[in-house]
Amino acid sequence: MEITIALCGNPNAGKTTLFNQITGARQKVGNWPGVTVEKKEGFREHAGIRFKVVDLPGIYSLTAYSVEEVVARDYILHEKPDVVINVLDATNLERNLYLATQLIELNIKVVFAMNMVDMAAEQGISIDYDQLATLLGVPVVKTIGTKGKGITELLEKAAEVAHDKDPVSRHIHVHYGKEVEEELLTLKNAIKKHAPELTKRYYPRWSAVKLMEGDSLIMRETEASDHSGVVLNQLETSRQRIQKVFEDDPETVIGEARYGFISGALKETMRLSAADKKTISDRIDQVVTNRALGFPIFLFLIYLLFQGTFTLGAFPVEWIEAGVEFLSDVATSLIPAGDMQDLIKDGIIGGVGGVIVFLPNIVLLFLGISLFEDTGYMARAAFIMDRIMHTLGLHGKSFIPLIMGFGCNVPAIMATRTLETRRDRLLTILINPLMSCSARLPVYVLIAGAFFPGKEGNVIFAIYLTGIVLAVLVGQIFSRTIFRGEIAPFVLELPPYRLPTLKGLTIHAWDKTKAYLQKMGGVVLAFSIIIWFLGAYPKDIIYSQDYDQQSTMLHQQIIQLQQASQGHNMPGMIETEIETLEKMMSDIETQKKQEALSKSYIGMTGKFIEPVMLPLGFDWKLGISLLTGFVAKEVVVSTMGVLYQASEEQNDGAGLKNAIKASGLTPFTAFGFMLFVLIYMPCLITLITIWQETGSEGWTVFAVGYLLALAWILAFAVKIVGDICRSLCV
Repeated sequence: MEITIALCGNPNAGKTTLFNQITGARQKVGNWPGVTVEKKEGFREHAGIRFKVVDLPGIYSLTAYSVEEVVARDYILHEKPDVVINVLDATNLERNLYLATQLIELNIKVVFAMNMVDMAAEQGISIDYDQLATLLGVPVVKTIGTKGKGITELLEKAAEVAHDKDPVSRHIHVHYGKEVEEELLTLKNAIKKHAPELTKRYYPRWSAVKLMEGDSLIMRETEASDHSGVVLNQLETSRQRIQKVFEDDPETVIGEARYGFISGALKETMRLSAADKKTISDRIDQVVTNRALGFPIFLFLIYLLFQGTFTLGAFPVEWIEAGVEFLSDVATSLIPAGDMQDLIKDGIIGGVGGVIVFLPNIVLLFLGISLFEDTGYMARAAFIMDRIMHTLGLHGKSFIPLIMGFGCNVPAIMATRTLETRRDRLLTILINPLMSCSARLPVYVLIAGAFFPGKEGNVIFAIYLTGIVLAVLVGQIFSRTIFRGEIAPFVLELPPYRLPTLKGLTIHAWDKTKAYLQKMGGVVLAFSIIIWFLGAYPKDIIYSQDYDQQSTMLHQQIIQLQQASQGHNMPGMIETEIETLEKMMSDIETQKKQEALSKSYIGMTGKFIEPVMLPLGFDWKLGISLLTGFVAKEVVVSTMGVLYQASEEQNDGAGLKNAIKASGLTPFTAFGFMLFVLIYMPCLITLITIWQETGSEGWTVFAVGYLLALAWILAFAVKIVGDICRSLCV
C-alpha cells in the first residue's frame, strides 16, 4: 500500500528539515514540469505502508501570484495527494495559519505538523494543541524537526487521515460574515448550475471564494466554460455589493476575515507568558545585526569559511592526489606506450584527476554554506548588506540571490524572480556572475597552492571578497546610469536561529556534491578527451630541429661512458657525466613535446588568441584553459592538467602545481589569472539562464561583453603593479 503525502508550509517553518527526517537519503531531485522550480520527492516505509513524500515549494498563500504558489496549488488540486501535511511554525502561528485556512477551504485531507514546539515553549508560548485541532477540524502532531521528534506519530496520523479513521478530522468553513457568505452562496450555486466542469475539478465553495478574490487561474477556467457569462455576471454583481457594503475590495474583506478567524482560534487556544522573554535569537541578533559589528562579523565568518575549506581540506586532498598518482602509474605499467597510454594517463587521469583532487574543498564549502542557511544566518547576511547596498544604490533583497551565487550562479539567477521590479531583476542578474561559484574554487586552490603556499586561505578569501566588492561597485554604476529609478523598500523575514541537524547538512552537501561529481563524469571527462586529441594531433609535425638524432647521440655517449666506467678508478666523475647527459636527454624530450604541443591543433588555437593574453602575462596554454572554461569552469583545471602535464611524470595535483609554477608565471600574474577566472564570462549554462530570465539576447551579450572587458582591465592592472614592484625592488 502506498500513501502520497504533500508537504507544504511557509518558508522557514522547517518543512525541508522534516522532509529530510522523513525520507533521509531516499530522495530524488528534479524540476517540476514546465518550470525551473526544484522538485523533491522521497520515500519512507513504516508499518507496512510505503509513504511517498513530495516537498512542495515554500509559500505563504495559495493565491497564484508566484511560480512557487502555482506549482504548490496545482499539485494539490490536480495530482490530489492522499494527505497534505501543513508544516506550521509554533512560534509564529498567526502568520502560518493563513495558509492553513486556505488548505481547509479546499476540502482536502490535512494534517498539521506543529513544528518547533520546543522553541515556542522557550519563548513562553503555551498552546492547547488538542483544542486547536478540534476548532479547525484538523489533527495536530507536535514535531521538533531538528531532533527528529514526532516523525513516527506524523506518519501514523497521516495514514489515519488517509483512511478516514481520525476522529478529529472534519471539514469546516471559514465564516466571512453575513453579507459575504450570502454572495458566496449565490455565486457557488451559479457555478454548480452553469459551470459544472469547474465543479468536477474543484470544491464549489472554494471556486467561489477564489473568484471573489480575483484569482486569475480560476477566472480563466471559468471563462472557458460553456455558460461562463452567467457566472461572470453574478461575480461582478456580488463584488459590487461587497464593495458597496464594506467600502473596500472583496480581496481585502476576505483576507481580514481569515485573520479574524485565526485570531479567534488563537485567543481560545494560545497563552503568552506574562514575562517578556527575550529569545536566544533576539540576543544573538543584538550582536550579529548590530550596525557597527554586523558587517565585520559577516566578513569574519566568510573568512573562517574559506580558511576552513582550505585548511581542513588539505589532508584528504593529499590522499586523493596519491590515489590519482597511483592510477597514473598503473596505467603506465599496464598499457603499452603509445597514443592509448597517453590518452588514459594524460587525457583522462590528468584531466579529470586534476579536478577531482579538489573535491574535499568543494564539499567543505558546500557544508559551510548549508550551515549558514540552516542556522538562519543567511537571512541576517542579506539584512546586514541591505544597509550597505542601499547607500550604493542597490537593493538589499538582491543580496539573497547574490549569496546563492557562491554555490552556483544558475539557481542564483533564477532566484531573482522573487524581486518585485524588472529593474531590480535585470540589475541583479547582470552582477550575479561576479559572485564566485563553487566551480571556480578548484582553479583558486590550484593557483594559490602553487604560488602562495601557506597563505592559500587568505588569497582565496581575497578573491571572493573582490567579487563581492565588484558586484556592489558595478551595481552602483549600473543603477546610476542604465538602471536609473527608485529603489523599492526592502522587508526581509528573519527566521529564528536553529541548530542544524547532521542529517540535513549531509543531505544538502551531498545534493551539491553529486552534481559536481556528475560534471566530472560528463562535461569534464568529455572535454579532457577532446583537449587531449587536439593536443596530440596532427602527427606529421615538422620540427625546428632533429630531436631524435640528438637523443640518439646522447644515448650512445651514455653507453660509452658506462662501458668505460668498468674498472675505472674514478667512477664518481663518470656517474656525474652520465647524470648530466641523461638530464640533457630529458630536456630534449621535453622540448620535443612542447614544440609538438605548440604545433598541435590546440597549440595553433592558443597561438591565435595569445596576443590578447600576453599583455596580462598569460601564455597560450592559460588562454586555452580560459577558452574551454566557457563550457564549465571545472574544465579550466582539467585543460591545464592536460596541457601542462604533457611532459610531467606525475598527473596528480602536486605535479600540476609544479608544472604551472615552472611555466614562468609570477605571483602577481597568477593572482591576475585568478581574478580573470573570477570575472570573465560565466559558463554556458549560466549564459543560457541569463538569456531565458532576461528574455533578451541583447542583455546576454552585454553581460558577456562587460565581464570580459572588466576581467582584462583588472588582470592587466595587476600585471602592471607587479612589474612596477619588481622594478622598484631591483
